[in-house]
Amino acid sequence: MLEERRRSAFPLSFLLKAGLVWAFVSALMIVANWSAITTLHMGDPDDVLRLIQVRDLLAGQSWFDVTQTRVDAPGGGVAMHWSRIVDIPLALVILALTPVFGSATAETIALVAVPLVTMGCVMLLASRIAWRLWGDEEAIFTALVIIVSIPVLFQLSPLRIDHHGWQLVCALVALNGLLARSSRCGGWIIGSAFAFWLAISIEGLPLAAITFAVLALRWLRDPSARAWIVGAIQGLAVVSAVLFTATRGFADLANYCDAISPVHLAMFAWGAASLTLLSGARRPSLGIMLTGFAVAGGGAVTILALQAPACVTGGGFAQVDPLVAETWLTNVKEGRPLWEQALAIAVQYLAAPLIGIYAATQLARRAHDAMKRFWSDYALILGGALLVSIFVSRTGAVACVLASPLIGWQVRRWLRAIRTMDNPLPRMAAMIGVAFALLPAIPALILTSAMPLRAYVGGAEDEPVRVADCRVQDTREALASLPRGEIYAMMDIAPELLLVSDHTVLATGHHRGDAAMKVLIETALGSPEEARKTLTTRGTAYVAMCPALNEPRTYAQMAPQGFAAQLAQGQEPPWLEPVPMPEEAGLELWRVKPE
Repeated sequence: MLEERRRSAFPLSFLLKAGLVWAFVSALMIVANWSAITTLHMGDPDDVLRLIQVRDLLAGQSWFDVTQTRVDAPGGGVAMHWSRIVDIPLALVILALTPVFGSATAETIALVAVPLVTMGCVMLLASRIAWRLWGDEEAIFTALVIIVSIPVLFQLSPLRIDHHGWQLVCALVALNGLLARSSRCGGWIIGSAFAFWLAISIEGLPLAAITFAVLALRWLRDPSARAWIVGAIQGLAVVSAVLFTATRGFADLANYCDAISPVHLAMFAWGAASLTLLSGARRPSLGIMLTGFAVAGGGAVTILALQAPACVTGGGFAQVDPLVAETWLTNVKEGRPLWEQALAIAVQYLAAPLIGIYAATQLARRAHDAMKRFWSDYALILGGALLVSIFVSRTGAVACVLASPLIGWQVRRWLRAIRTMDNPLPRMAAMIGVAFALLPAIPALILTSAMPLRAYVGGAEDEPVRVADCRVQDTREALASLPRGEIYAMMDIAPELLLVSDHTVLATGHHRGDAAMKVLIETALGSPEEARKTLTTRGTAYVAMCPALNEPRTYAQMAPQGFAAQLAQGQEPPWLEPVPMPEEAGLELWRVKPE
């Protein structure tokens, strides 16, 4: 019979081991990313824009205002949906270290330290589950599983400062809540964790719904377990209201589909009130309980349908302009289903959760009573996380971290079985199998390397296209010497142009700015003369192009004679005047001549 040890704190010896593992991995990641760190070359536009948002905050922008005023400035800027919660650790590190190191160095330290500290939190929270359930060895294996999981490690790398790492932390806090001794306390931990997660990113809503369904199932199986879901929904409602007040304020009470809004707070409050009343009933029948759940869930959906019907029919991206959706949104790979990803990527996202689900079913067979139900709940939540990631691949890292304690247990069990093998050949084969289970990308990469190469869009079938690096950071001094003005630039490099200069840009790849994105795309696909008319009307001062990027290749495929296609081929129209840029940057810049 499997017994959960339920100790309340880590022993110092384990913390030292985990700390050494974290320090070693952190050092390796710093070395591996040293070039990017020293040049401040952030790989993802979202991370770049997050840093700009923190800079704006430290420069005096209102805490409750997250408008990007240098994006589509003629249109009044773009009101972002991002939470200030993620800005807090970055801003605190920069503020604390600026008097000692100066603002530039303090900023660089924050960009490295905050993701690595987040990684430490993820490792500790995942290991805590394994340590409480089994012991030190499984906990160490869990930490090792975290650091060999490419989907997880990618979200926790230096310079990766957007909200994805904190989503992993919130998911693991909620999972730790399932192990609480007190059902009411555990429920509040779960609800509070999801409140923070949803305040950071509403992408956590599907897994929150799945987790609450599992807690409802606990109540149906055992009437004494009602405090789990009641505490969780109360925690979600109360903490969400507090976070909304503290980070959003009351200046904008419109209902949005891409961020927690008053309509969501009303839904949570309705659910909390309904389930609290239901929990007060003495020995309710199954029919009454099911009716209560239907009233709580159905009422919440009804509130959403009445107050924000667009959120029911299409969600946060439903209102994006069709041209923008077709041209940009469908090309955001991380938001696409898993079956549209490369094989090596899909395998990485699938392998860990599947192994975890297998381990949970094995543990459920071995356990009895409460622990048997716990493992069943764990498998359901993990399966739900996997299902969500199949439809939105960027959520796959959550499923991987939730699976890590189970994989830690499974790996230790496999290694014990391997030690008992007498024949060296089966032992070696088993060890290779365990290695592939921990690093599932290896066989997938071997398989894909044996397949015929396919060219990128617009390339010759027998000549794969290499996408060179566009080093916008190398143009800092050249851009600083130019009079301030709006730059027409591809969405992928627009945030970096904001980061290294005081100029403004037409658009970035963020859906609330879809009106400006539509202008950018229409200009890229239209003729050079149409582009001149649009840019002159806007008062755009410069046009930037990195021919090696994927984005102009996409436009070139859609409109081979369009403005972006001609620029990428070096055929600039006469109304553009070249501006010298460092040759190694790969960025070309032109000044728009006045009519």
